[in-house]
Amino acid sequence: MYFISFVFLLVFILVSVGFFTLFERKVLGYIQSRKGPTKVGFMGLLQPFSDGIKLFIKEQNFPMNSNYFIYLVCPFLMMIQSLFMWVLFPYYVNCIDFDMGLLFFLCCGSLSIYGLMICGWSSNSIYSMLGCIRSISQAISYEVSLSLILLCFFMLLDSYSFLDFFYYKNLVWFLFISFPLFFCWFSCCMAESNRTPFDFSEGESELVSGFNIEYGSGGFALLFISEYSSIIFVCLITTIIFFGSDFDSIFFYFKLVLLCFVFIWVRGTLPRFRYDKLMYLAWKCYLPLSLNYLFFFTLLKVLCFYHFFL
Repeated sequence: MYFISFVFLLVFILVSVGFFTLFERKVLGYIQSRKGPTKVGFMGLLQPFSDGIKLFIKEQNFPMNSNYFIYLVCPFLMMIQSLFMWVLFPYYVNCIDFDMGLLFFLCCGSLSIYGLMICGWSSNSIYSMLGCIRSISQAISYEVSLSLILLCFFMLLDSYSFLDFFYYKNLVWFLFISFPLFFCWFSCCMAESNRTPFDFSEGESELVSGFNIEYGSGGFALLFISEYSSIIFVCLITTIIFFGSDFDSIFFYFKLVLLCFVFIWVRGTLPRFRYDKLMYLAWKCYLPLSLNYLFFFTLLKVLCFYHFFL
């Protein structure tokens, strides 16, 4: 049953990635005063399937001086890594229940940088190499703040399991007790998933297409799937932590879709950050803020313990 439930989960993730791309194209179209895809199927609903078939049947090109084997394998590794994180989906039955979900998320999430690095290096292109160097420094900067913010809430829970957030859903949304921390977390998530305004590993104006410049057809589709499934998973984690994790309610999934919409809205609205300002934001703004909140939550935990047990 574990295997069957996880296979069903993967199928629905892949379908949701396809419709997320359609959702993004529609929203960006209306932001730019146009309609987006409308031709394939009713109101363009079959456009994701058309795009997927087109990408996978296109001819695969091999750069002359690239490392062929690593160049081919790397997109598969990135997709496996992004889908592997979905075992943390907080089921009640028929899937793995992680008592150490936080540690698994931090370990598995930080592996994505290796995929970017190997993709950029194996293509043997100066643009892709610059893109992977940028993404490495960006990930190192923002994963520190991301880990500290997560530690704040798991310290309050006194547990490392994402399922335990369910017990607090009727008491309080953690958004209300840490409103500035939510914006810090959300921008760190955008930086981790290489989304606008922090898409420096794919900066079109400077690096043509960044680390994936030499990839086309199926390889590009796999990289695309890994990026978008990671975005949906990050929105899921954000909903669980900040907006009440009532998994049995359809309202929970409406909040998840709303956060995905905010990702697209930011992409259609904000220009790309300057790289030195990105580093300044990570080390001079987000890191002190997350550290101060960590001390605040530690003090809150000590006061609660003192009040209830002494």
